[in-house]
Amino acid sequence: MTDVAIDLDLAPPDSPWRVFRRQMRRSPLAIAGGVVLAVFYLLALFAPFVAPYTQEEMDRDRYFHPPQGLHWFGPDGVHLRPFVYDTTLADAGAFHYAEDSAAIRPVRFFVRGGAYELLGFIPMDRHLFGVDAPARIYLLGSDSFGRDVFSRLLFGGQISLTVGLVGILISFTLGLLLGGVSGYLGGFTDTTIMRGTELLLSIPSLYLIVAMRNVIPIDLPSQQVYLGIVAILAFIGWASLARVIRGLVLTIRKSEFVTAAEALGYSRTRIITRHILPNTMSYVIVAATLSIPSYILGEVVLSFIGVGVQEPSASWGNMLNQARSIRALTSFPWLLYVPGTAIFLTVMAFNFLGDGLRDALDPRRTSGGRA
Repeated sequence: MTDVAIDLDLAPPDSPWRVFRRQMRRSPLAIAGGVVLAVFYLLALFAPFVAPYTQEEMDRDRYFHPPQGLHWFGPDGVHLRPFVYDTTLADAGAFHYAEDSAAIRPVRFFVRGGAYELLGFIPMDRHLFGVDAPARIYLLGSDSFGRDVFSRLLFGGQISLTVGLVGILISFTLGLLLGGVSGYLGGFTDTTIMRGTELLLSIPSLYLIVAMRNVIPIDLPSQQVYLGIVAILAFIGWASLARVIRGLVLTIRKSEFVTAAEALGYSRTRIITRHILPNTMSYVIVAATLSIPSYILGEVVLSFIGVGVQEPSASWGNMLNQARSIRALTSFPWLLYVPGTAIFLTVMAFNFLGDGLRDALDPRRTSGGRA
């Protein structure tokens, strides 16, 4: 008899987390999208500290001030810290400002300014950067009320960025539960829920959003308007997910582990929440990442047409609203480019991240072996 040598030196299979990381590293666009979103959300979280001014603070001497560039070289040579030149209004009709090369305003860090509460409960009056009063620094220009566009962009991100996260959290919770119950129970329950989703999906989303927004009084405080917009977007967002989850559940409920759970006498609620829905998480994570941009754009549309977040509170939508006139588009283009670029980068970053997550969490990809 011939001895057969068996090679037992086999590499153990990689864990799901290592497979996920390896697949994500193969998608540089997804990583770049995640980095951009992390930076945006951190800036929004610490907006009162990073912004040199509050979102309502006005400068009546500097309407439509163009963006200022930071300088290191002045008439007297190289400076150790960046600075801006003081400006004066040279042409009031055209809002043309002239720089005074003799008035150098160095940029200082951790300066005192308007009081605020960091993270909602830490009282502070320090800001990341600024210049000595009465001078002002406008990195991205000022708007028609003399408010700093950069500061309003950061504060607006607190609304425009979080509305997607909160809306997804609510709508996907509803979609998961209703889709799971519909797919698992079937019968009359399934018919009732699915007919409701089809009715909701048959109405064009934009018209439904505007119609529901008109139910909310226009003169409510911005915080209540924000909650109303979140509720509207969440209400119209759960239906499509519920239909997909129902289809997944119809397949999963025939699995052996579900049959075993039923044989052990587990309740239907436990089977749905502990055994069926967790097996849909890979799809839900990807779907949520790809759906957040639609929520952000929904808030932008409402604020842009004047029925969303109201002045003086900032959102990217009502910042775009200031660029609706022909004069603003031709003479003050930063009013359009600044919020428009932020919206574009956010939507693209979410799409890139969602595509990367979809590839990394695809169960059809090989999960064993080493790269």
